[in-house]
Amino acid sequence: MLNHILKTTNLPESSIKNTLALLAEDCTIPFIARYRKERTGNLDEVQIEQIVALKEAFETLEKRKATILKAMEEQGELTTELKAKISEAKGSITLEDIYLPFKKKRKTKAETARKNGLEPLAKLIMAQNARDVEGLALRYITQKVTSADEALEGARYIIAEWINERVDIRNNIRRELERHAVISTKVVKAKKDDEKAQKFRDYFSWDESLKRCPSHRLLAILRAENEGFIRVKIEIEKERVLDRIARKLIKSQGDCADQIELAIADAYKRLLFPALSNEIMSAAKKKADETAISIFAKNLKQLLLGSPLGEKRILAIDPGFRTGCKVVCLDEQGAFLHNSTIYPHPPKSDDTGAMNTIAHLVQKYKIEAIAIGNGTASRETEAVVKKIPFKTAVEVFIVSEAGASIYSASKIARDEFPDYDVTVRGAISIGRRLADPLAELVKIDAKSIGVGQYQHDVDQTQLKNSLDRVVENCVNAVGVNINTASVPLLSYVSGIGPKLAENIVTYREANGAFTSRNDIKKVPRLGAKAFEQGAGFLRIRDAKNPLDNSSVHPERYALVKQMAKDQGVALSAFLGNTTALKNVPLNNYCTDEVGLPTLEDIIKELEKPGLDIREKAKAFAFNQNIKTIDDLRSGQLLPGIVNNITAFGCFVDVGIKESGLIHVSNLSDSFVKDVNEHVTLQQQVMVKVLEVDVARKRIQLKLEK
Repeated sequence: MLNHILKTTNLPESSIKNTLALLAEDCTIPFIARYRKERTGNLDEVQIEQIVALKEAFETLEKRKATILKAMEEQGELTTELKAKISEAKGSITLEDIYLPFKKKRKTKAETARKNGLEPLAKLIMAQNARDVEGLALRYITQKVTSADEALEGARYIIAEWINERVDIRNNIRRELERHAVISTKVVKAKKDDEKAQKFRDYFSWDESLKRCPSHRLLAILRAENEGFIRVKIEIEKERVLDRIARKLIKSQGDCADQIELAIADAYKRLLFPALSNEIMSAAKKKADETAISIFAKNLKQLLLGSPLGEKRILAIDPGFRTGCKVVCLDEQGAFLHNSTIYPHPPKSDDTGAMNTIAHLVQKYKIEAIAIGNGTASRETEAVVKKIPFKTAVEVFIVSEAGASIYSASKIARDEFPDYDVTVRGAISIGRRLADPLAELVKIDAKSIGVGQYQHDVDQTQLKNSLDRVVENCVNAVGVNINTASVPLLSYVSGIGPKLAENIVTYREANGAFTSRNDIKKVPRLGAKAFEQGAGFLRIRDAKNPLDNSSVHPERYALVKQMAKDQGVALSAFLGNTTALKNVPLNNYCTDEVGLPTLEDIIKELEKPGLDIREKAKAFAFNQNIKTIDDLRSGQLLPGIVNNITAFGCFVDVGIKESGLIHVSNLSDSFVKDVNEHVTLQQQVMVKVLEVDVARKRIQLKLEK
């Protein structure tokens, strides 16, 4: 395994070896990256994840090798040479090609021909010595093989199977497919005018090189095919491939050559091309999945690490027309205080009553900020709120509702607010998102948050694993207040998981707030390993030991106390003491276990203990004159918020129902390799309207610097 990972990465051998050892000790990626830098050579999460992925792939391959070796041994086919080939196979394709001739097959045409005694005839044809093949075939006529033509056909089926099992031939066709395969599409005539098919009309007649087809286009094509709107084909130059196979196999002229040529055509059409074109499509789909998942993961990370407003008293509004706007009030910790409904929009149009209600609630609950969901009636609600003459300063924020409906109907929301309907729960979620996006968004299935494309079309296991890792890394990078965190948030803390998270909350409810990190050890079933992995990421505000509200791990408390003592200051006076911290001679504290990377992390944390790595939320104002897509004109300059990033550009909310697209070509005057190098999710930007297609509800934008 070590050699396999070494050959695939440029990472030092000692780093890989030690990381594998830590993983074997059930250490998590966040813990290894943060608290075991000396052992890994300062590897980050991405590098450790790469080692984990390669380790898992290697183990999967080795497991498959063991299965194949056992099957072949049971069949009596395992020779020393084959065993060596299987053991040395570097990838699944090579391994499966070796195993193909020995694989138990369904009833095939070749197998039937063998049972009819035609394998000797096939061998004679392949020897290419016979001149009268038809006369030779007459010798194989039986009750089941009634003519020379039937005998020759059966022999060709056997030859076709041999050709299909030739590794060199399969690899030649693979190379042809990799280099020259063309993907083409054709609309299903009966579905051409279907309203749902119109979003795929660009692919009603399309062809391009498969290797150049970008991930988003391939996934769109495959979705259109799955929904029955188009048919998809993979094509290469058939005659060139057949000619190459013939040159490998045919060494003479005459009847035998003619039979082999027919067998080649049959093998290609019936066996080789269907299997290998599916293989190349699967590889292309896998690559497209990986790209889409990678983009989704980057977007999710940016969203989860979005700017929190912090501990403020918030009034949240889930806007709506006919059913009114749901209003809730939350305290500094996000606890639910009050709910009501206002009707400022048609059909009731009671904007005066709505304004009075909001003004009253703001004063009664000492509200510091208002969060308005960005869905239906958002702009209209914002306009009403901004007309209210508040007696104190109140900031107004527009908050993404993506996934809020998923949360409000979830078991988590029902358990927390069993007496309130989904609209009230949705409004609470909107308010909490403003206070702390990470703490609220972890309650929602990540793929429902809406910051990716084709998330339902990609490999779901791979998507879940990738997004779970992103959530875990974000939660641990920020840290968690153990006395206020929900079960979903705690479950992503290194070493904790869902069951221990439930135990922590149950213990907290029964015994009151944790007052020290040592108290965490009292939680049922939370053992030494879980404490080691999770303690550094759990924060306790106002603890007796100030280090309990920092990212300094308890295993290093004694070290920090010694540093403070050596500087002649109390521990409480050491934290945040820039002068004393700069005077610490770090080299004096280096040991076999603790090196400069860990010591530098400790000093950095002590300078600003418990500091949130995220920027604080800032209020944003859309252009008040733009209410619908009909208000847009080419050349307008508008403020907007980036709400999705894709491989081909980014989408921007300009304050209306439809988001506009900044195509990758309009992000910069120079070549754009990675969209994320130019914009980030939730970034406030200025855009120029290039084109508006009202009928198709499409808006083309340009990023203005």
